[in-house]
Amino acid sequence: MTALLAREKPGPLVSAGDELAARAELRRQIGRLELELGRLAAEAFPRLRLNTAVGPAAATPRSLDLGELERVRDELATRASEARGDLDRKGELETRNKELLDDMLARPEDHKWLRISRDSLGEPGCGHWHSRPRFGLLGMLMGWWRVKISSGCPL
Repeated sequence: MTALLAREKPGPLVSAGDELAARAELRRQIGRLELELGRLAAEAFPRLRLNTAVGPAAATPRSLDLGELERVRDELATRASEARGDLDRKGELETRNKELLDDMLARPEDHKWLRISRDSLGEPGCGHWHSRPRFGLLGMLMGWWRVKISSGCPL
C-alpha cells in the first residue's frame, strides 16, 4: 500500500504541441543570438577579440530538452550582452583618443611628449603621432613643439 502512496513529482504541464512550439521558439531565439554574436565579432575584428564561445550543452550528441535549450539561449544572451558592452567601451575609448589627437594637433605644446598610436584610434596598421620639440633641445627650451607622424611599420 505504501508503494501506491509514494508518487513521483509531477512533471511540467506541457502537451506535445506546446513543447514543439516552445522548442521552435527557443531555436529561433538561439539562431538570432548566434547571428548577433557573429556580427559583433565581425565588427570588432581586428581591433578587439570578443569571447563568443558557449560551452557544449551536453556531453554526447542528442536532442536537447527545453531546460537545456533555455540554458544555451541564456548563455548566448549573456555573451552577446558582454560583447556589446566591450565593443561600446572600446568605441568610447577610441572616440576619446581621437578627440585627444585633434587637441594635440591644434596645440602640441600642451601635450608634451604624448604619443598616440593608430591602434588606440581603431585604425589599421602601424604608426603613431608624437608631440616632440622642434630642433631638439633648443626647441624644447624655446617652447617650439610639433606633432610628428611616424611613417608606419618598421622594417
